[in-house]
Amino acid sequence: MRPTPPRTLRGQLTAGLVILLALACRAVGITTALALRGFLMGRLDEQLTASGGRFAASLEHEAEPDADNHPDTRGQAESTFGARLLNNTVTQAAVVDDATDRPLQLTHEDRRALAGIPVDGNGHSIRLSTLGVYRVMAVQGDDQDTLITGLPLHPVEETVHRLEAVEAVLFGAALVVTGTAAALWVRISLRPLQKVTARAAEVAGLPLASGEVAMPGPLPDTDPRTEVGQVGTALNHMLGHVEDALTRRQASEERLRHFAADASHELRTPVANIRGHAELALRHHGPVPAEVRHALERINGESQRMTRLVDDLLLLARLDAGRPLAHEPVDLTLMILNATDDARAAGPAHHWLLDLPEEPVTVTGDAHRLQQAIGNLLANARTHTPPGTEVTIALTTEPTGVCVDVSDNGPGIPEELQPEVFGRFVRADHARSRTTGSTGLGLAIVHAVITAHGGTATVTSSPGHTTFRLTLPD
Repeated sequence: MRPTPPRTLRGQLTAGLVILLALACRAVGITTALALRGFLMGRLDEQLTASGGRFAASLEHEAEPDADNHPDTRGQAESTFGARLLNNTVTQAAVVDDATDRPLQLTHEDRRALAGIPVDGNGHSIRLSTLGVYRVMAVQGDDQDTLITGLPLHPVEETVHRLEAVEAVLFGAALVVTGTAAALWVRISLRPLQKVTARAAEVAGLPLASGEVAMPGPLPDTDPRTEVGQVGTALNHMLGHVEDALTRRQASEERLRHFAADASHELRTPVANIRGHAELALRHHGPVPAEVRHALERINGESQRMTRLVDDLLLLARLDAGRPLAHEPVDLTLMILNATDDARAAGPAHHWLLDLPEEPVTVTGDAHRLQQAIGNLLANARTHTPPGTEVTIALTTEPTGVCVDVSDNGPGIPEELQPEVFGRFVRADHARSRTTGSTGLGLAIVHAVITAHGGTATVTSSPGHTTFRLTLPD
């Protein structure tokens, strides 16, 4: 399996340092091994040059040895090889063994290799089948023959291999120690960057969408002479701009919230007066022209609608301001039964179904606001679906909390409208039939009330099936 390279900057820097050191150690090891091998080979060639082919020359009369022509093994190193060639044919070959010469049986490949050695007084490496690798040198003899003297390369190779083994152990230990030290050094060097990362992650986890946000303070010790310090300085500037923007947004929201609350509160009295005068005029027993009566009825209807709108705006403003809600046991089962009875009376053309558990379900919250949220959901299903639609209200207890589902088999909500269906003044009139007026704040109140109770409000919709789910902590 191919190893996966490290992804973190710390891992990459540490791995890079170790790899560079490993390459440097490899280069040093190869250079020293080649240098030592060259030095030892040079010494071996010097020994061959110093021998001058005496051992090979002494083999000329080996068949009839006497005191004058006995092979000269004096001063010859152990395993010294000698061979005499006449007309490129090996006539004698021997090797020094225990200060005496030992005749050597050569194969055809050995004889051909010896015949191919140039007579140039330089050392050459060959492999002999019975002796191994040798360093040999060929010189011209006095009898027009070729004298070859050789020394084994085994001591040279053994010395070089021993050096390589020592270097492997030393370099391996150096890599381990250096890798550990490099990891610690890189970790210490990257601590400022870790602080930048932690601060960025802290800001990313803040709820910046709405409400007052407490931004963390600036990063200390941002040295502009370092790259990490430059990143920290840039992050501090960005956090400052974000904090200013959030402060201005919060101030704007507060002004808008106070304006909505004050306007709603101030409008309640004149709207109530208009509605009262309209109702009083409609109670007049004298003759009233039809046009005037129609105008008074329209004024009364619109004043009632404006009253509902003002009350809804005032409720949303209070919820946005975080006004505390009541915390008391609420019987959701009884609440749903009462809300369904009200919905059945208001929409007799719809089919209202209940799916309730056998045991009552109780939560802690504000009974009046929860009743308003459930009533708004049922009114939404009744208002935006045609007569004959089947609406089911289900109450279940799940690990996530207590769930209230209001489902219908109406035409559904367009997919592009679903993400903003709980927004304010959002209507789905083009998707569902509209039989009565709507302020466009019913679902916004549902979402605000459930959120204030620590729950969630969601919707899933497709043609023929729409479900609004309210989840409350149990």
